[in-house]
Amino acid sequence: MEVLKSLENVKKCPVSYVLAIQDTLNAFQGKWKMPIIGALLFGKKRFKEIEREISKITPRMLSQELKDLEANGIISRSVYNTTPVTVEYELTESGKQLNSVLEAMIEWGLQHRQSNIMEILPVFKERKEAV
Repeated sequence: MEVLKSLENVKKCPVSYVLAIQDTLNAFQGKWKMPIIGALLFGKKRFKEIEREISKITPRMLSQELKDLEANGIISRSVYNTTPVTVEYELTESGKQLNSVLEAMIEWGLQHRQSNIMEILPVFKERKEAV
């Protein structure tokens, strides 16, 4: 209930509204954070599993992004005393709350592609007319 009151207050103040958006974007700044979160929405994963699911990400970049997400409290890292050592990453409760945000982004992305990109770009328009 307290969060809803806070949200209503933020919506009334343009400065607070923009600040809240900036805070959110700062937590997800970068090309790879949202795909990493998307991969972890399906459950715990080891480093190599995440790397395989996200094409074109380098191990160094993945490592850095995982550290950033952990520092922001979006993912947690668990180290198991096995031989070799096993490390798993998973979303925290805060990170799991991003599921609805990602679903809204996916829905918007699909609609945007269909209504804007596919219709506007001549290459796609020609293919559609040929079919």
